[in-house]
Amino acid sequence: MTEILIKILQLFLAFTLLVGIHELGHFIMARIFGIRVEKFYIFFDPWFSLFKFRRGGTEYGIGWLPLGGYVKIAGMIDESMDKEQMKQPPKPDEFRSKPAWQRFLVMIAGVVMNLVLAAVIYCGIAYVWGDAYFSNDDARWGYNFSDEGKALGFRDGDRIVAIDGERVDDLNRLLSDLVITESDRTVTILRNGAEEQLVLPLDRLIELRKSRGFERLLELRMPFIIDSVAAASAREAGLRAGDEIVAIDGARGLDFPAGTEYLRGRSGDTVRLTLLRGTDEIRLSAPVSDEGKLGVVARNPYSLRTHEYTFWESIPAGLHKAAGVVSSYWEQLKMIVKPQTRMYEELGGFLAIGSIFPSAWDWQSFWLTTAFLSIILAVMNILPIPGLDGGHALFTFWEMLTGRKVSDRVLEGAQYVGLVIILFLLLYANGNDIYRFFIK
Repeated sequence: MTEILIKILQLFLAFTLLVGIHELGHFIMARIFGIRVEKFYIFFDPWFSLFKFRRGGTEYGIGWLPLGGYVKIAGMIDESMDKEQMKQPPKPDEFRSKPAWQRFLVMIAGVVMNLVLAAVIYCGIAYVWGDAYFSNDDARWGYNFSDEGKALGFRDGDRIVAIDGERVDDLNRLLSDLVITESDRTVTILRNGAEEQLVLPLDRLIELRKSRGFERLLELRMPFIIDSVAAASAREAGLRAGDEIVAIDGARGLDFPAGTEYLRGRSGDTVRLTLLRGTDEIRLSAPVSDEGKLGVVARNPYSLRTHEYTFWESIPAGLHKAAGVVSSYWEQLKMIVKPQTRMYEELGGFLAIGSIFPSAWDWQSFWLTTAFLSIILAVMNILPIPGLDGGHALFTFWEMLTGRKVSDRVLEGAQYVGLVIILFLLLYANGNDIYRFFIK
C-alpha cells in the first residue's frame, strides 16, 4: 500500500507541475499581447472547484477532476464552449481581435514551455547526478538470455555487437532499440569468437513488447573471478586473487551461478580447475568443502559508467538528451498509426503513467520521469487534433497562409469533433489499463 501511495503522490506532483507549466505558457503569452485571461485552472472544475481566488481580472483555481488543466482566454473557442461570449462584438483585449501570428504564438506557448521544462530538468540531472549508464562494451562475458530471448535465437554467452548495423553502447537504449521497430531487426552477435547475424521477426518483437518480455530478455553473465582466497585448502591448492575459473572438470562456459551449482554437486570431493591468470591458462586440482564451496570469495567485475558534467557542459548535454527523447517518442507515436506494428494496443492511461514512477521515493528517478512526461505532453498537444493546441494552431496557421479566417461555426464544429476524439482516446487508453492490470 505504501508503494502505491508513493507512486500516486509522484504522479500527482508531476502532473500538477506539468499542467501548471503548460498553462502558464499560454497565460504569459496571452498577457504579453494584452489578451484578457478569464480563468487559470490546474485540473478541471465542472460544477465546483477545490480552491479559487480572483486577481487582476483572472480567476485562479484548482479543480477537482485531475485530467488536465486550462486557461480560459477571452474571445477564444476552447473546451469551455462559451458560445454566448462569441456572439458579442469582439473587444480589443480578446483573442479573436489579435493578429493571426499573435494567436499562433499563444497557442504553441504551452508546448514550448513543456519542452523548455524537460530540457531544464535534463540539464539539472546532468549537472547534479551526471549520466550513469552500463556500457555494452563492458559485457565482455556476454549475456544470459531468458526463454523469450532463446526463442529468438540467442544463446547464453552471446555478446550483442550491433542492431541493424548500428552499434549501441548504452544497455538501456539497446533494449528499447531492439523492440521499438516497424520491421524485422537484424542483430549482430559475437558467439564463440565469431560474428553472426540473427534476424528477429517483427511479429515476435511485437509479442515481446506487449508482454514486457524485453525487460527480462537478458542479464549480464557473471564470470567466476576470485576476489580473495578465504580457506587454507584453497591457498594450498594454488588459487589466487584475480584468477578466473573458466572450466571445472573440463566443462567450459560455466558462469558463477552455474559453477557454484556444479560445486554443490561435488561436495567433499576434488575438482579439476582451469584458471585464466593474466593471459596464461593454469590447470590444478582443488578440494570442495562439505558445503560445496572452494573457499574463495567471488568478485563482481561490472560497474556503472558515469559521465560527469560541469555547469556549462550540462547545458548542451541536457539539450541533446531532450532532443533525443523527443525524436524517439515521435518515432514511436508514428508507429502507433501503422497497423503492422500493433503499438496502438499498448496505449496506456493514468495507471500506466503512474506505474512508471519508482515505488520508493528517488529524486533522480522522479525528475527523469517528469521530464519524459513533459515531452509526452508537448508532443501529444501539438498533434493537429481539434481541441488540442495543435488543432488551434493549425487553423491559425492556415489563416496566416491564406489570409482567410476560419469561421466560428467551423471552429465550434471542429472543437466538438476534437473533444469526441480526445474522449475516445482517454477511454481507450484507460480501458487498456484496466484490461492489463486487472483482467489479463
